[in-house]
Amino acid sequence: MTETAGQPHTTPARGLPAPPWPLVMLVTGVALLFDVVRVFLPSLITLYGRAGETDPASMGMYAALWFVLPFAAVPVARLTSPRIVRTAGAVALVAARLGLQAADGGTPQLLLASAGVTAGLVFLYGCARTVAGTWVPAGLVGGLAGASILHLALDRVDLVWRGGPLPWLAVVALCAAFLWPVRLSPASPVPAPAAVWFAFGPMLMLAGMYCGGPATLARDTGQHSGQHGAPFTALAVALQVAALCAAVGCAWTTSWGVRTRRSRWASWDSAAGLFLVAGVAAAEIGVQGLPALVTTVALGACAGAAGRQAGAAAESADGHPGVAESADGHAAVTRTGGRGDTGRRGGVAALGGMLVFLAGAFLYYAAFDTDLGFPNALVPVAVAVLVAVLVAVVAVRAGRRHRTAGIDAQAARRAPRRRVLIALSLALPPALLTGILTWQSPPATKAITGNEFTLVAYNIRMGFGLGGRLDLDRIAAWAATRRPDVVLLSEVDRGWLLNGGHDDLARIARGLGMRYYFAPAADRLWGDALLTNLPVAEIGSTRLGRHGYPTGAQAQSIVLDVGGHEVGIVNTHLQEPRGQAPEVAAMARRLAANTQSSGAGGAGPRPMIVAGDLNTTPSDPQMRVLEAAGLSDPLRALGDPPTSPADAPVRRIDHVLIYAGLTAVAAVAPRVRFSDHLPLVVRLRLD
Repeated sequence: MTETAGQPHTTPARGLPAPPWPLVMLVTGVALLFDVVRVFLPSLITLYGRAGETDPASMGMYAALWFVLPFAAVPVARLTSPRIVRTAGAVALVAARLGLQAADGGTPQLLLASAGVTAGLVFLYGCARTVAGTWVPAGLVGGLAGASILHLALDRVDLVWRGGPLPWLAVVALCAAFLWPVRLSPASPVPAPAAVWFAFGPMLMLAGMYCGGPATLARDTGQHSGQHGAPFTALAVALQVAALCAAVGCAWTTSWGVRTRRSRWASWDSAAGLFLVAGVAAAEIGVQGLPALVTTVALGACAGAAGRQAGAAAESADGHPGVAESADGHAAVTRTGGRGDTGRRGGVAALGGMLVFLAGAFLYYAAFDTDLGFPNALVPVAVAVLVAVLVAVVAVRAGRRHRTAGIDAQAARRAPRRRVLIALSLALPPALLTGILTWQSPPATKAITGNEFTLVAYNIRMGFGLGGRLDLDRIAAWAATRRPDVVLLSEVDRGWLLNGGHDDLARIARGLGMRYYFAPAADRLWGDALLTNLPVAEIGSTRLGRHGYPTGAQAQSIVLDVGGHEVGIVNTHLQEPRGQAPEVAAMARRLAANTQSSGAGGAGPRPMIVAGDLNTTPSDPQMRVLEAAGLSDPLRALGDPPTSPADAPVRRIDHVLIYAGLTAVAAVAPRVRFSDHLPLVVRLRLD
């Protein structure tokens, strides 16, 4: 009888299935790790440094430290045992997760999230050395799917960002559900292939980018608003949850999808890899809807293919370690040879795969602040290609072994068929439930009478306050107290993995009860937005030239009906003001030159506003360019309130500029800490 990780394998009583404790352990452990990663990444750019200001190399070295430290588990496992390493990593992961729930941002949040990542990787290393290969593909994908479904059900605002007793109870319950199977899961002599463990890091990156929200299914590019978005958003969530459940089913069944012919086996696995690459590539070039679903399901199939037990009699078709009777009639685990080496390779592969995750995520998002010399869309495509090639190589090698392994192929095919039906039946309830939870009634259009309205302009820094906490609900609650008619937002994130996968716009709009109009800038998920319930006559978005700056910018143009009069607004966030200010000035001229229709208050020049984070002070030459277009800065006469940085403002780079036909009645920059900028609240009157 072979032994792995210094622990003897315990064979279950004959006729009784082994409890799936390893599966539960992997699902809950990966979910906790994913939760911690969603805190670590935004903490890196809001607490350790500031994206666009802090040297990317410095942030990269800090992040790499916590991904390299887990390699110390390799010698520690030799001195103790992999099972002890697994338990220690699990306990440390739980401690870090509970600490994050208690932390109120700042340095404690950064250090706890960093330590939690290291602990999670140590836990993965221990699992690669001790968990039976049967459970690994479904366990890893199940953890990613479970974390993503919970993320969707919570409206993309995770428990770690919520206060009160209920989130605490949920987190404690999840941690307990994790530690209990850690204690009960035995070491197995049949670990999973190293390939599936190496693939986990790339799959974590792809899952975080494409499997976590409806924004990847329906990019709200200007014309979409809350009026039509509620049914589609709920449907998108339901479809995404169904795809996640299908991914788990694929991971579970594909790992035992034995074929009698090696060519069929390799072809099926290669097809899964090709679908993965095609889904990621289509999503990156802007194809909406289907690519995200295809990517999700293909990830599950690839995980199952990479973790397929090649055959051996070491595992039976029902998913338990193969047991044969010895000459004396006692059960004995079948010897397959070299399994200890497989476990060691799997542990190192898991840590190496997470380095791929770090490198891929860092390169992809660093491109928005640094010129990499190539399109960052190539990064996730390359990661998908890596997974596809890995799956193809595993399929070919496994097929060769299959011909001489003596597998009961008929039995191996029966079990997956049952599991497919089970997976499909289990996908419907969570999909419907999550869709219902995310449903919201569309707000109604509300015309105003009179000639005054309130406008709020705010760079929200992806919703993260000065303490590094996600403050979307606080932003909405504060803005509601100002009773705005129009809200203009900059640095709006609709689902970047770097920022935790949150949909800032949908969350704030829900809190305010307002319709929203999104304008992509840096990419399809990051840009600017307008929220209003006023009637909208026109809306569009114009991409601005980069002028040598890596971060993209746009200018959103809107025409609203205010008390029967048309008011034009240009909402923008300038990245390179010297080159982009003339483009915005030209747009302002065109929007103002369009005369109002007779049904909108009579013919005449249209009053208009240019507002947002212009990265320009009132004394900069770029402001003269905007003034030459007929715009004026009314805030100079209203106290000239500084807006940046929020903790000690000394300059005003956020503006509300107005054209003839409008007068600013009042303006203030409230001292709130929900971003690194202060908001502007301006009361405007039509002349």
